[in-house]
Amino acid sequence: MRVALHTKVRADRVTEYEAAHREVPAELTDAIRAAGATSWTIWRSGTDLFHVLECEDYARLLAELEKLPVNVAWQARMAELLDVAHDYSSEGSDAGLPVVWELP
Repeated sequence: MRVALHTKVRADRVTEYEAAHREVPAELTDAIRAAGATSWTIWRSGTDLFHVLECEDYARLLAELEKLPVNVAWQARMAELLDVAHDYSSEGSDAGLPVVWELP
């Protein structure tokens, strides 16, 4: 399944946000893959962040990552940088952007 998300970085933390993503811990990327993700890309337009990820089951991915110490630490770091963060609880699986149109 493909999931699109929208978050927002704080205007004064863009550089730090991008620097953090050049150093995502291997333990976290391994955990994301183990939870079923096959890809995850983030684009930035100003302070708006758009994520597109491919995974087997998004609710399961969130459930597996929610309490994982490396993800909890990463989300705490991101919370300092974001105005709008993603919810890694079970309710977060409903936060995906709805599809409006796809090229047939």
